[in-house]
Amino acid sequence: MDIDIVMPVYNEQATLERSVTKLQDFLSAAVPESWRITIADNASTDATPAIADRLAEELEGVRAVHLPQKGRGRALKAVWSDSPAAVLVYLDEDLSTDLRALRPLVAPLLSGHSDLAIGTRLARSSRVIRGGKREFISRSYNLMLRTMMDAKFSDAQCGFKAIRSDVARELLPYVQDTGWFFDTELLVLAERSGLRIHEVPVDWVDDPDSSVDIVATAAADIKGMWRVSRDLAKGRLPVGELYARFGRQPLSAPAGHRNGLLMQLLSFGMIGGLSTVAYAVLYLVLAHAIPAQAANFVALLVTAVANTAANRRFTFGVRGRSHAATHHAQGLVVFGLAWLITSGSLLGLHAWYSGAGHGVEVVVLTAANVVATLVRFVLLRWWVFRRRRDGAAGAPPRAAVKPLTVPIGVVSPSSDFVEQKAGKR
Repeated sequence: MDIDIVMPVYNEQATLERSVTKLQDFLSAAVPESWRITIADNASTDATPAIADRLAEELEGVRAVHLPQKGRGRALKAVWSDSPAAVLVYLDEDLSTDLRALRPLVAPLLSGHSDLAIGTRLARSSRVIRGGKREFISRSYNLMLRTMMDAKFSDAQCGFKAIRSDVARELLPYVQDTGWFFDTELLVLAERSGLRIHEVPVDWVDDPDSSVDIVATAAADIKGMWRVSRDLAKGRLPVGELYARFGRQPLSAPAGHRNGLLMQLLSFGMIGGLSTVAYAVLYLVLAHAIPAQAANFVALLVTAVANTAANRRFTFGVRGRSHAATHHAQGLVVFGLAWLITSGSLLGLHAWYSGAGHGVEVVVLTAANVVATLVRFVLLRWWVFRRRRDGAAGAPPRAAVKPLTVPIGVVSPSSDFVEQKAGKR
């Protein structure tokens, strides 16, 4: 079997027969590869299970699977894990996506060119009709993924995705979510493992009768982002092993991987905390031998050099000696600004209270150092180690760090589809 199209359903008795019949008619007429439609009922409480069983008996190439627990991700994981097909597809039951995008979605997977494929509603050539609230939430969510997790795929939530079965067998054991965050987690894991994600611009019309709780789903997605970021930061996900096993190697050896904002903050925070403690201890030692300003300067200089080296390696993923001198020179400029902040706080303290002891100085300088640390992070991320379009500072171009998302199929707009879905509204 070439393609197994899985349609997770929960209490869809009003629309299930119409959607499955339409999909079966389309596949029979337009898809020459061998295919199967799998209705994955996850604990429906209405007539959906009975309708699914009847459709499986009446329509060729349709089967029904019943799961005892609710959860879209759980249904997809269960069916995909047992499917004999070469390519596994996920399709929303409401058929919001124009089915003409199906063949461009699966073609690069069948040919072996790509590993996963997603429909995107955010490409310039996509045509989308949906309300302002859903549009805002969707774009905000994808922006958070790109900012906090450094994701390169454009649309994580479109219910129109496909994956090669050999890739699915490797990734699915590590995907924990059983609900709506399932496919986002799968995409993040795949991208970090060096797999190629193909994107297809789609025509998409929102289903006004959708039963999805947008707020609850968004909250669950944010929790999922935090969990996956934490697991990546702590090395709980074997992305290095997966990359070595079947990831698509870049054209040149990578010099490191740029973490997303959340992981950078976690790493920078831990390094900054250690640096602050080291600074306080070093200052206390030096303050008994040299003047306070000199002790502050030396302690800050030593910890700043070590801090820059640690952040270069662990926070921003830059390895090797390339541009190391430049980075440390820029780090010293950042150190100069941090020194001005801490020195200014010390001058202010002595002007306000000339009899301040070393203990009070440490408290004031530690607080100033926290502010200086925040300034350092901003400058390190957006100046010293920033990524440019033509490559990273001290690292190879983006294409050498992570495989590009290369959309090779563009769906021609279907006015009939848009008019039909708009009329439904």
